[in-house]
Amino acid sequence: MLGAEEIAALADLDSVMQSQAQAFISLAQGSAQAPPRLLLNGPDDSVAFCYASRITAETGPVCKFGSVNPGNAAEGLPSVSALVIALDPRTGEVAALLDGDALTALRTPAASALAMKSLAGPNPRRLAVLGTGLQGQAHVKALCAVLPITEVTLSSPEPASLSAALEVLSRELDIEVRPAVSAELAVREADLVVTATTSLTPVLSATWLAPGTTVLSVGSFAPERRELGEDVLQRADVIVVDDPDAAWQQAGPFVDARRNGAIATDRVAALGDVLLGRHPGRTDAEQIVLYNSVGLGIQDAAVSWMIIERARAAGLVSTPETR
Repeated sequence: MLGAEEIAALADLDSVMQSQAQAFISLAQGSAQAPPRLLLNGPDDSVAFCYASRITAETGPVCKFGSVNPGNAAEGLPSVSALVIALDPRTGEVAALLDGDALTALRTPAASALAMKSLAGPNPRRLAVLGTGLQGQAHVKALCAVLPITEVTLSSPEPASLSAALEVLSRELDIEVRPAVSAELAVREADLVVTATTSLTPVLSATWLAPGTTVLSVGSFAPERRELGEDVLQRADVIVVDDPDAAWQQAGPFVDARRNGAIATDRVAALGDVLLGRHPGRTDAEQIVLYNSVGLGIQDAAVSWMIIERARAAGLVSTPETR
């Protein structure tokens, strides 16, 4: 059993980014097995999720089960809780149980950092983040580690969350981190915009986006989540997603756009194809580029096995030979 502390000790941003590249490339090449995620709606806008996947037929299967409960913030509880189970590829025995929150906190911003290295403009300096929870903060740290960002502006409708994020990020980062006068002003002045909310309605307007802006959305992870509206999809010159099938079926803005015919399906590219050079991604500094992620089980499979192999090497997890 690997908890948050063990996972943090075994992982670093570069290794997690490498695992995410493996995940997206295996998906694009067709070697991954990643059936659709199950979503179960609950009370108070909560949603439980479950997905299983394996990187190749020779790699052990991994399943994550968890729940997103936005109302937990008011009670001082985490809004996301999850458990990951990995099975031995040969025997099917349980190889490890891992803290799903810790894995998600690692792999989601690492995947975003991987995507932004390919899709962001030539010199992104100003980062605006709408949403200051765990993922918002993790994205600031990851993006500042891989891009030449010199200024971070945070926006949140929750004063306590905003204050806590400002305190943590100002202490940990050697760059200016400040609150936004308004979300609109933060976005209008930004080169890179991150939306990391659980909102059911759009928090970003296409009219706020200047030429060359890159938008990174991680909160539209279910059909009813719509932190982006169709206007942002229509305004974008380039649209890249973690997986087109998942986006059209599970990301609220894309579900709406498909139903309304707002954008053509061939305008949406997979990140794996960008990484493989099959799709050019950004081709001009003035383009508005959108990257949307719903989160994929294959991402958890890749990072889980990276962590498990490192844990085995450190003697924290038994190998098949030592059981």
